[in-house]
Amino acid sequence: MKGITCMAWKETCVLEQRKEFIREYLDGASCFKELCCKYGVSEKTGHKWKNRFLDYGFTGLCDQSRTPGKSPNQLDEDTVIRLIKLRTAHPTWGPKKLAVLYQKAYPQSPAPSESSIYRVLGKADLIKKKRVHTVKADASRLRNQIPASQPNDVWTVDFKGYWYSDGEQCLPLTIRDLASKYILAIRLMCSPSADAVRAVFEQLFHQYGLPKVIRSDNGIPFATSHGMLGLTRLSAWWIYNGIIPDRTQPGCPTQNGSHERMHADLSNEIQGKISGGIAANQSAIDAWTQEYNQIRPHEALGMKTPAEVYRKSEISYQGTPEEIEYPIVFITRKVSKYGCVRIKRVPVLVSGALRGMTVGLQAQNDYEYMVWLADFPLGILSIETYCFHPLKCVK
Repeated sequence: MKGITCMAWKETCVLEQRKEFIREYLDGASCFKELCCKYGVSEKTGHKWKNRFLDYGFTGLCDQSRTPGKSPNQLDEDTVIRLIKLRTAHPTWGPKKLAVLYQKAYPQSPAPSESSIYRVLGKADLIKKKRVHTVKADASRLRNQIPASQPNDVWTVDFKGYWYSDGEQCLPLTIRDLASKYILAIRLMCSPSADAVRAVFEQLFHQYGLPKVIRSDNGIPFATSHGMLGLTRLSAWWIYNGIIPDRTQPGCPTQNGSHERMHADLSNEIQGKISGGIAANQSAIDAWTQEYNQIRPHEALGMKTPAEVYRKSEISYQGTPEEIEYPIVFITRKVSKYGCVRIKRVPVLVSGALRGMTVGLQAQNDYEYMVWLADFPLGILSIETYCFHPLKCVK
């Protein structure tokens, strides 16, 4: 129309242009068709903004999201919670792996697409790369300072500091009964490995029977700062034979003070005083042990000798069983060489310290099993997340 100047929407102030459009409409100075022409919009667009203003005021003039109010592909709340739970249990797994795991854990429900899983994880802030920190094992369950009232209630074990004789390293492994103070063995070891220490314990088990508890410090091969409950191949083998590991608090050697006192006596009387290498030192230690057990009176024993108090265990050792029989309601599984237990055809990592051992799975509910090693409860295995969680305490 003549005399009417068209005004296109300005990109930098679209909202202000819409507000001016509405103000002029409210003034009624121009007919609606002329007003639309002035602002360079069709009558259909002009009516849209007029109706938005009438319904919502000036806030209705803002651009609205084009996302539909409800998407046919939107995941329900249960699915979102399940995905977050799976991701939390497996923080390094991507959408593809989580989709497969979801299908196995919830076969009755369709697995969400990878893009949907990625979207959920992104909104939950679960896809950011995080620095991996070393997590120390929670071994508090195995630090109980169990008392010993009778022989073989508690055996104590430790490695004494080494010394050299004629260029050969003398590294003593010392094992003693706590109640009677009886020295069961002092062996100069060529290696402090779990296999070497286990061989010594097997000889003692055959000779003296089995103790109820073995107390050690937190060093290798008795314990580790990483892994499930700090178990090693050696301490897991003790449990497999019905023996409970009992560790001192880190940095508290006085909790095994009686054993440390015996080490001090050994240092004063043997260490660095015998020439002839390992063989000569072992012979001297054997004679010293014989005197300690049979002749030397002990104040804590009412001036009796350890040999007068100690007696062999009533629990005989017939060798480590190939398999352990669990109650009939348990599911029995052998731990793989990788430390995994297979449940519903899916391997779940428990602990490499248990490889080759038989564990029992006791159902707690539809998705969880208590994992037992002999009579010792280790933790909960979940087939909802396919993860194993060690028990931190037992009520």
